[in-house]
Amino acid sequence: MRLHGSTAATEQQLRRLLTAAAAVPQHQAPAQQQLRRLSTSAVPAELDADVAVIGAGVVGLAIARELALRGRSVLLLEAAPSFGMETSSRNSEVIHAGLYYPQGSLKARLCVAGKEALYAFCEQHSVPHKRLGKLLVATSQAQLPALDSLRAAAAANGVQLQPLTRAQAGELEPAVHCVAALLSPTTGIVDSHSFMAELHRQFEEAGGTTAFHARVLRGSVGGPVKRLLVRDASSGEEVELATAAVVNAAGLHAQAVAASLQGLPAASIPALHLAKGNYFTLAPGSLAGMGPGGSPARFRHLVYPLPEPGTAGLGTHLTLDLSGGVKFGPDVEWLPPGADSGSIDYAVSPKRAEPFYAAIRAYLPSLPDGALQPAYSGVRPKVVGLGQPAGDFVVAGPRQHGTAGLVSLYGIESPGLTSALPLARLAADALEGPPT
Repeated sequence: MRLHGSTAATEQQLRRLLTAAAAVPQHQAPAQQQLRRLSTSAVPAELDADVAVIGAGVVGLAIARELALRGRSVLLLEAAPSFGMETSSRNSEVIHAGLYYPQGSLKARLCVAGKEALYAFCEQHSVPHKRLGKLLVATSQAQLPALDSLRAAAAANGVQLQPLTRAQAGELEPAVHCVAALLSPTTGIVDSHSFMAELHRQFEEAGGTTAFHARVLRGSVGGPVKRLLVRDASSGEEVELATAAVVNAAGLHAQAVAASLQGLPAASIPALHLAKGNYFTLAPGSLAGMGPGGSPARFRHLVYPLPEPGTAGLGTHLTLDLSGGVKFGPDVEWLPPGADSGSIDYAVSPKRAEPFYAAIRAYLPSLPDGALQPAYSGVRPKVVGLGQPAGDFVVAGPRQHGTAGLVSLYGIESPGLTSALPLARLAADALEGPPT
């Protein structure tokens, strides 16, 4: 277990605590709390921290930072060797505008607010990003009504889109085929790792402590003191921690963590549905003849087809990285019901390229054979399954499940990266609410 931050025990002290705790019989563990203290002057002596935040993805980092800035003593627990190693680093890195989500939903409200907050944060703290804009394209006359509906839905969320004719879209992206398009000027891209690194830096600067390789095995959250049994994933040693509150921001593992917490009603935990998204990049030299008349293509905007009904995805879109590299995806590959979120195969099968070619050529007909090569994949934790209407973020605090001092977040998929800062404020506020 690697410990970071200035307010808790040093690495050497933690090792001594873990060694002492490992020597205590399991049934005696609660009576031996003095062997496992990581306490500071900011919290009562019987507590290791005021709040434990489980999960150091982008949302967990943002929540830990928000709580630390509010003056709370926070211990951030992450099972992986570093922050943001799952969903937070396996996505398109897009700053979404808030177009697609039902009016009044958490996704709609938090995405729109989060977009502005994220741009401001990036400007203030020199996080690499670009406000590129996005083209949403109708590739046939039959898609025009859906394009109009999308514009209306975006307007209902407070997002204005600029309608473009075929010629106007062609001026912006000459290689793209469409009959009409919408321009989303506030869509952009961000270096997600740099964003997370800055959140983590600010969290620790505010006095927070991070423990990597720290896997939560189970806990008890029903009383005023929350107890978590944590295993050092590298050594197998175990330690029990005591806090006044817990935030479960474990992403893909949020449901599993919640199910391990005694005192949380099982009925309050939504089902988990895992959807893998695969990405492909362009082979070297592929852009050489993709422009008009066989000229080289150079893309300046993100390009999205219209969402594919019934697929839980936004279509196989073209996105750019900060160096101008082109990637396509994600598709939607539903994992089998009950799939283990802890043993996901992230490999991208080259066989999945075939439907990519068909989808991409609808708006990029000059894509040559052999141009796509497997890149990476991510998995989205959804609260609804195949064929169901899209689900919303779930932020379940004491008012929802009746357990004081506990907040669990479920279904934090896209636009979670864009929404991270207001999601953190919402979770921090929910933690302070009384049970119903």
